[in-house]
Amino acid sequence: MKIPFTPVVYEHAARFTGHTPWEVSRDPDLLFAGHRAAYLEYRHQTIAVGIDIYNLEAEAYGATIQVPGANGIPAIHQPLLSSLEEGLTLPPFDPARDGRIAMVIGVGQRLKREFPEADVRIPVAGPFSIAFNLRGINHLCEDVALAPEATAAFLWRLAENQAGFCRAVAQAGLDLAFFESAASPPMLSPRQFHEIELPALRRILEIASECVGHPVPCIMGGNTYPILDDLLSTGTGYVVCNVETNQRAFVESASRTHPSVKIRVNLDPGVVACQEPERIYRAVDTILGITAGRPNCLMGTGALPLETPPVNIRLIREYLANGT
Repeated sequence: MKIPFTPVVYEHAARFTGHTPWEVSRDPDLLFAGHRAAYLEYRHQTIAVGIDIYNLEAEAYGATIQVPGANGIPAIHQPLLSSLEEGLTLPPFDPARDGRIAMVIGVGQRLKREFPEADVRIPVAGPFSIAFNLRGINHLCEDVALAPEATAAFLWRLAENQAGFCRAVAQAGLDLAFFESAASPPMLSPRQFHEIELPALRRILEIASECVGHPVPCIMGGNTYPILDDLLSTGTGYVVCNVETNQRAFVESASRTHPSVKIRVNLDPGVVACQEPERIYRAVDTILGITAGRPNCLMGTGALPLETPPVNIRLIREYLANGT
């Protein structure tokens, strides 16, 4: 049984345009051209429309995205909210008017028209990842430690505020995927994740599923094995097993308790981008050993670095085609 393979393309799409990630992230024609060319090259399972996927909501709330140097990824350096109390009364943004959200949805519609067979999804951030950008890492860590109940209420409000975004995606005829990497251990301990983050995460995944009519992916980077049971309890139909975690234990546990959930087992993106084919082959073999005989597993890459040579993706596909 051959394992499906899909590279993960966000900022890497800029490589196909001759422009920087910053330029592509702000221009609908460049964003369309980059993801169109990447899909023609890779035919990856999901087109996630975006470059700096965790910035959309914070920018729509009013945060400023800094222009990075050279080929850097755009980021927010100045928190928008000066206090946790401000977050507790934060009104929802308007996805039709605020920030780049309408632009990204429009590009998603163009890609779906161009590739009707493709799974085109709009990236939607989870509550902790939005809070991370609105409060800044230091302030948010203090909030979690000193005011856990208020922080949980802030995350719940952010989750509820995502409803308009989810509805706009569904009304545009597109699907969505949730990204919540900021909440992974060690940013939150497993106990903090369970008590502070999980209620809001469950709520937004419930809202999203109601909007699109099916369970949605919950994609988290980092070492998620310590919180795997909580992730699976959200009702998501798709989780990611990252190189930072105990991949064998993750796959064995998830397959045993939730056999219908799809598991994307990621190669190390640094290895995928390297110039050593034998190193890439060894990494592929490791994942093949972990996933052998498990029908709901697929192989991914993590977010492809901008500099990844496209020939490396062809090399992996050919190796899988010839060796399994």
